[in-house]
Amino acid sequence: MKQTRFLMGMHITVEVVDPNVDPVHIDEVYRYFRYVDRKFSTYKETSEISRINQNRWLRNRYSADMKRVLVLCELTRQQTNGYFDIGHNGKLDPSGLVKGWSIWQAARLLRRRGYRHFYVDAGGDIQVAGRNAQGEPWRVGIRNPFNGGEIVKVVSLANDEGIATSGTACRGQHIYNPYRPNQAITEIVSLSIIGSNIYDADRFATAAFAMGPEGIYFVEELPGFEGYMIDSHGIATYTSGFERYVAPHLDLPGAHAAAEPALVSKEDSSR
Repeated sequence: MKQTRFLMGMHITVEVVDPNVDPVHIDEVYRYFRYVDRKFSTYKETSEISRINQNRWLRNRYSADMKRVLVLCELTRQQTNGYFDIGHNGKLDPSGLVKGWSIWQAARLLRRRGYRHFYVDAGGDIQVAGRNAQGEPWRVGIRNPFNGGEIVKVVSLANDEGIATSGTACRGQHIYNPYRPNQAITEIVSLSIIGSNIYDADRFATAAFAMGPEGIYFVEELPGFEGYMIDSHGIATYTSGFERYVAPHLDLPGAHAAAEPALVSKEDSSR
């Protein structure tokens, strides 16, 4: 069973290939994403994070999930030498962690319902589990950030892995370097990270992008993670183990497209 719905300002796709899928369980996943949106959206004035930013909610009133996410954000800040920072202009915005965290939690819901083979895609950040309908590893198409209609590379994911991309192709300048908050990040346009789960891939992709061209070297030093970065000139740089994920052909059937990814070539621009 496969469904796509528009929530949280993006398309969210859930596909489960186990037999006897109950549509009620798919609805449960989307209800969870609506809950996350109501709680963490900085665009909704009535969300909990907005009320906190409006100084209308004291810390002793924070929900359990809000406390948990803020603790995880602080941990990530420490793990990334301060480059993951949710405080900007006096407001808190944990979006760089919440998206991957919520996808991971949605995947846990499906696992608790007994499903073993599925993927959850929210705006191009993807968590996979098990195998696809053909009994093969899930395949994710990587788009050219200078031409969104072109898939330039396909990566194979298995063992409950996730892939996340931070970039400017779709949303413009929305990530900042906390050490240079007033300076736009223009030297790179996207950075994709593959990790053992989407939660870690997403938060580290946000931090690595904030580092600019140095971000790919940060990923290289992260145990269990691989990255693929494309700069504004169309030159790609990737970590030493990234190529082991690359599928041999671009025209593989059943590939799912990730958002804002990198170019296939290490030297050439396809713009």
